[in-house]
Amino acid sequence: MCGLSTTPPVSPMSALRHPLVHPFSGWDVPRLLQSRAATRPDHPFIVWVPFEGESQAWTFAAFRDRVRRLGAGLLARGIGPGDFVLIHLDNCPEIILAWYACAEIGAVAVTTNARSSSDELNYFAGHCGAVAAITQPSMAELVNRSAPDLKWLAVTAHDNGAAPAAGQAPDAASSFTALDGDPGTIPERPADPMAPVGVQYTSGTTSRPKGVLWTHANALWGARINALHQDLRADDVHLCTLPLFHTNAQAYSVLSTLWAGGTCVVQPRWSTSRFWQVSLDHRCTWTSMVWFCLCALEGAEAPASHHYRLWGNGFCEPPSDERFGVKTIGWWGMTETMSHGIVGDVHHPNRSLAIGKPAPEYGIAILRPDGSPVAPGETGGLKVLGVPGLSLFKEYLHNPEATAATYDDQGWFDTGDQVTLHEDGFISFADRDKDMLKVGGENVAASEVERVIMELPEAAEVAVVAKKHEMLDEVPVAFVLVEGGLEGAAPDLAETVLAACREKLADFKVPREVHLVDSLPRSTLEKIAKAELRARLETEV
Repeated sequence: MCGLSTTPPVSPMSALRHPLVHPFSGWDVPRLLQSRAATRPDHPFIVWVPFEGESQAWTFAAFRDRVRRLGAGLLARGIGPGDFVLIHLDNCPEIILAWYACAEIGAVAVTTNARSSSDELNYFAGHCGAVAAITQPSMAELVNRSAPDLKWLAVTAHDNGAAPAAGQAPDAASSFTALDGDPGTIPERPADPMAPVGVQYTSGTTSRPKGVLWTHANALWGARINALHQDLRADDVHLCTLPLFHTNAQAYSVLSTLWAGGTCVVQPRWSTSRFWQVSLDHRCTWTSMVWFCLCALEGAEAPASHHYRLWGNGFCEPPSDERFGVKTIGWWGMTETMSHGIVGDVHHPNRSLAIGKPAPEYGIAILRPDGSPVAPGETGGLKVLGVPGLSLFKEYLHNPEATAATYDDQGWFDTGDQVTLHEDGFISFADRDKDMLKVGGENVAASEVERVIMELPEAAEVAVVAKKHEMLDEVPVAFVLVEGGLEGAAPDLAETVLAACREKLADFKVPREVHLVDSLPRSTLEKIAKAELRARLETEV
């Protein structure tokens, strides 16, 4: 039986008889950037294309210089190695600069979802112990209110390229540009690939998100392996439209582009109306897609003269490939893997709509509930074998119990996903943990939403389940068992539930529907039978 252990797992790293010598020994993220600035100093690395205002571009040399000046400024403001800096920004050049500046001086960049509520930001800042934050004008008041223990807050001059609203422009002292310092003040420090470099908070099946901690080696692994899987070259140009506070854009896009020596064109967010023109203007050769992006493009005319040779998505070679004239490779990965544990092949045909085959850099197991491996045609639980701190995340920040519980007694990481093994070796995604929802590319834990609703005195019990959605894949729906029964419930109770969710949760986590009920279906163990609730939603007209 491949059960979960209550004790820390015997990881592949701890089981080694000799010290681990890995590809990034003696290296870290600043040394990767230094190498690229030396070998391709005049090649454009980051190109910023806002919806408003002028475009900007940084060569590798100019980007590194700006990063070092910003790193020196962070040091002058009291930020040192091991300090956590909250970076709460929509897509913009500053989010990339700040992340690499933290890496430059040994600080840890904590990138948070820009749609987070005040309650969520308060938790993130307090949990990681953030000492300072960087944000944009429209979010400055929210961050100040939500994280009162910060020593200081720096604010960019714009909101995704747009001019700040009246009264929101930062003063000179709190301006992001005021962080510039003298790079000569940055002390030399030995490269430590196992030192922490970044944290992302990701939804799990617990009531609060977990902080996924990456080391420098994790980031370098993501850079190198993603560039390999995506067959990136120095002449490639990537269009980055997905959020830079997530792994896809951080590792699949920017870090892999840095490794390959290519160019990354950054936009504030996805825009269907701008996609093809920006792609043509910058001769983009590849991009990352998610389902709703592909759906949005269905109504847009694809120019015959585009330069795309590759799109990455959650599945291989959909029917749209023929229409757009672009090969799509599927991939499966998590914040915890930095790269794709399962991926399609760039150079060979793939099984249509599969997520790919096991990447050679990981061990992949697909297991039945009894722990035995599935046969072709069967569906089972997906587990991954790697090295913590290198090919797998180092740990869940300040949560050793959650870290240990995620591994089985043989050191395999339990993803919580269900996949199907085909007779040709390809793998298809089947299902995720039933208490996890995928809302427009964002992970949502049902327990996060249930926690907020259960704080209301009128809620005796709550069940949040997924309802299928044409564009967003899934949306959350809440079933609320009313304390004292439906007859005595306030007529506006459903709106009260929604208001509480809007106050304490990011907008994509807010239920699309609230059903007030006087009973909930039960399993034989008296647990709420969520499968029955999901089936009830599927039958709705």
